[in-house]
Amino acid sequence: MSRRLIISTLLVMLLPAVLMAHGVSESDQEILSNGGLLAYILVGAKHMVTGYDHLLFLTGVIFYLNNFKDIVRFITVFTIGHCITLIGATYLGIKVDEHLIDAVIALSVLYKGFENLGGFQKWFKTESPNLLWMVFIFGLIHGFGLSTRLQSFDMGEGMFLAKILCFNIGVELGQITALIPIVFLITQWKKLKSYQLFYQIVNWFLVVAGIALFIYQIYGYISHM
Repeated sequence: MSRRLIISTLLVMLLPAVLMAHGVSESDQEILSNGGLLAYILVGAKHMVTGYDHLLFLTGVIFYLNNFKDIVRFITVFTIGHCITLIGATYLGIKVDEHLIDAVIALSVLYKGFENLGGFQKWFKTESPNLLWMVFIFGLIHGFGLSTRLQSFDMGEGMFLAKILCFNIGVELGQITALIPIVFLITQWKKLKSYQLFYQIVNWFLVVAGIALFIYQIYGYISHM
């Protein structure tokens, strides 16, 4: 079986899982309504663990890095970015249409796969933008997406800032939990001869998933107009 056929087959098999992206559920609302601040940590962690778009972007970032120190540095920058907009936008009541912000997040997934495949050099004959800055900018955008989800809940009265901070703590815990196996898998696979094929498959998947999620969210936005 040719490399191109293998990549195409796996892309078709994996794509439906991404289109079942995370959302706000009645069960989460019930947890928040009946629980205290700990419930916000739980729901925040759950949201990040099931946040395929956020994790796909971070997976693409990890592929670009060569050592654990850089991984920590870039993930920290991304975390700072999404903390700023998650906390700030929620506290100030700044709302963004969920479909539009998720469409932009989808483009961040597409961007990272495109960059990892050498798209800037091949198509634009130029070096890609500074990744650390791009990760920070996309972190701000992802934070707006998280804020949009949090503001979709009925947060009740009282301890408003504490609830936001607890949700944010949950997001960070969920992010760490989800990234540990991803980092382990990628770093271990780098030792194998099949790594280049694995690299091509995953990054082409990021490109296709980014496009599919973008179309899906734009369709959702138009349908709700």
